[in-house]
Amino acid sequence: MHPIDRLANRVVLAAHRRVDRWGEIRPGTRAAERFGSFGEGSCIGFPAATLMNTRSVHLGAGTLVGRGVTLAVGYGEGDPGVPERGIVLGDRCTIGARTTITCHVSVEVGDGVFFGQGVFVTDASHGYQDPTRPVGEQFGTHQPVVIGSGSWIGHDAVVLPGARIGRNVVVAAGAVVRGVVEDHAVVASSPARVVRRHEPGLGWVTDSGDVRPELFGTFGEGSPEVARR
Repeated sequence: MHPIDRLANRVVLAAHRRVDRWGEIRPGTRAAERFGSFGEGSCIGFPAATLMNTRSVHLGAGTLVGRGVTLAVGYGEGDPGVPERGIVLGDRCTIGARTTITCHVSVEVGDGVFFGQGVFVTDASHGYQDPTRPVGEQFGTHQPVVIGSGSWIGHDAVVLPGARIGRNVVVAAGAVVRGVVEDHAVVASSPARVVRRHEPGLGWVTDSGDVRPELFGTFGEGSPEVARR
């Protein structure tokens, strides 16, 4: 590589890192002050995709939102009908890049929830009952969405209106979730179904009787330390 090209590469990458850093939304920035609440230690990566009616968006403490994420409440900027607490993200959440959360009534995410990349969550859909009108002009029923604390939502999963996902649930990559998901379950497929559930004292079991044993312990620096109950 020519020395000038090498230098230019170094300068461009350094500038890119600076722009990323300067463009982040963090507590104390003017952009953060436009949110309903923005917890200490939280951050929204740069660039975001769409941030709409952020006064109705609330972030807990220590929550990280990746690049290219959409957090949108209502039907347009300045929509007078947006709820006071539309999108609520708890403490210590991680929202993967290119995720979209759209809300008209309520999308509530508990503490310590992790999203993979490209997740889509919405509390609204379209109707289609009138065959003479475009589907995009027919608004469906708005149904609140709840995702319980400690859950993991895999890459490209879709969470549909009315979904109520319990605590410490695993949603497999690409799953499409609607309805109620019990605590401590693993769901997969479209529509999502329970493929494994936790039975205290036994482990994580399938309907066919396959068991993955319970594991308890902490994972710190160095080798994992796992202790059985």
